[in-house]
Amino acid sequence: MKLIIIGAVAGGTSAAAKASRNNPDAEIIIYEKDQDISYSGCGLPYYIGGRIKTLMDVAPRRPDFFKSKYNVDIKICHEVLDLCLADKSVEVKNLETGEIFIDHYDKLIIATGAKAFSPPIKGLDQKHVFSLRNVQDAIRIKNFIDQTKPKTAVIIGSGFVGFEVLENLTELGIPTTMVERAGKLTPNLDPDMSEYLEKKLDQRDLCVLKNANVVEILSDGVLLESGQKISGDLVLVATGVKPEVELAKKAGILLGSTGAIKVDERMMTIDTNVYACGDCIETWSVLNKKPHYRPLGSTANKTGRICGDNITGGNVFYPGNLGTGIFKFMDLTIASTGLSESEARNQGYDIIVVHDRKPDRPASSGGQEMMIKTIADRKTQTILGVQIVGHQGVDKRLDVFVTLITYRAKVDEIFHLDLAYSPPYSTAKDPVHFTGMILDNQLNH
Repeated sequence: MKLIIIGAVAGGTSAAAKASRNNPDAEIIIYEKDQDISYSGCGLPYYIGGRIKTLMDVAPRRPDFFKSKYNVDIKICHEVLDLCLADKSVEVKNLETGEIFIDHYDKLIIATGAKAFSPPIKGLDQKHVFSLRNVQDAIRIKNFIDQTKPKTAVIIGSGFVGFEVLENLTELGIPTTMVERAGKLTPNLDPDMSEYLEKKLDQRDLCVLKNANVVEILSDGVLLESGQKISGDLVLVATGVKPEVELAKKAGILLGSTGAIKVDERMMTIDTNVYACGDCIETWSVLNKKPHYRPLGSTANKTGRICGDNITGGNVFYPGNLGTGIFKFMDLTIASTGLSESEARNQGYDIIVVHDRKPDRPASSGGQEMMIKTIADRKTQTILGVQIVGHQGVDKRLDVFVTLITYRAKVDEIFHLDLAYSPPYSTAKDPVHFTGMILDNQLNH
């Protein structure tokens, strides 16, 4: 069996590793147009800020690692130009030599990932304007900072990447303005939780603008639709990503309603010889199987492994995901999982919404306020979604809620969880317990 994989970041390399374990005799080749492989995109803002000292900490593996451990050949700087399903072939260009050649497969995995979304703004092609999607992007930004010593910066967008870069630029001593087109910050929070986050940010010396639409990037800043000019010697466009599907679309691979590649529970596309995984595919909610697009490193690794297993005779099914996300900003942690309040209402659920404001541990142990918003279904009395803004222990609580949602726990069961308690870590009744108590009271008492 000859397996060709297009893309060598999270999904592609996970698929290759699993396929090699299942079938050590398979010939596995990965074509990657970039020069970096198997890297952690989530660590790139911290490389820019200097907390991660070397790129080896972000991208520790090279092609020779995969060759020696898995007998997988990774061809970097090789771009797949075309894909022909009829004769099971790919047209590949060696970007270093210019050579173009045809290769054939028995099975194919598309793991082309996602690309930065470019909004319709004038001036995106200037040398001080960047997006942050891969290792080379991070290198360019860091080199620009080291060489030009920018006095100010502007970040367009308030998602995970925007906030993480804002933190790192601030710590480098570069006054930075975050500009958000929407009326609230961070796409993963409902307006009320976004407002709570804003109040926390007001306690810090930060410049964050909402309802601010950038129409042009100038040589020394950005121009807003209102006519206001914001100073910025460095501009980061962090307005999200979209699936990289042009190759698949051109070949006739079916796309889903979100614009990403449509796959089944085994990661198979419309062609039985072609599978797909990672940020280029459309996944679905574990709650109701409705399709959505959630490009996350954790999901890419999981779908890659499932893809590699099934394409070599395995039988692992993907159940869907909750779109769980978490990011750090200074001393705050912002996290969410499941449906937002608006999503739940739009999908026809009869919901109850509660807010639980409790310390993560006793004040005597340094506890600080944590705000937990929970969306539950009145009919089934199960949780649909959770959003948390706090300091310490947010990740711990969110993972408990993820487990509760995944296994359809009833709200009256939450109080009985035998969670770990000690004053350095929690109050005697954990914030998770309190959330369960509030939900149970409102639904049943």
